[in-house]
Amino acid sequence: MRTNRGFSIIEIAIVLFISGALAAVAVPISSNSETKAKMSEADASLRNIRTQLRIYYGQNGEYPSMANGSYVIGSSWHNLASGSLAGKYFTDYSYTIESSPSAFTITCVTGDILPSNISMNVTGTLMGGI
Repeated sequence: MRTNRGFSIIEIAIVLFISGALAAVAVPISSNSETKAKMSEADASLRNIRTQLRIYYGQNGEYPSMANGSYVIGSSWHNLASGSLAGKYFTDYSYTIESSPSAFTITCVTGDILPSNISMNVTGTLMGGI
């Protein structure tokens, strides 16, 4: 008399199919969450920089004049300490600014982290990133 001591090919195929279906659902959800986390980190730092610019404007009646691509950290117009813009995905030197006495654009240079740079203007409008 023969005893069966294992799984049949049908049982193994069913398990593999279910595992594949679960992976197909879980991977896009995880990827989307990571993109949202990157966007949130950049957004928070851009808003922090915008707040510093608005404080400067309130004290001086104009925004500081900065050439396109000037780093935010290392400038003397704000109270942001080195390391205060660094996070999991971006560093202090990911953030640049272009400003005139009446307007500004802050940019998070994302490199390979996101498909495009993220920018914020004087009105707080967020542009780019995906």
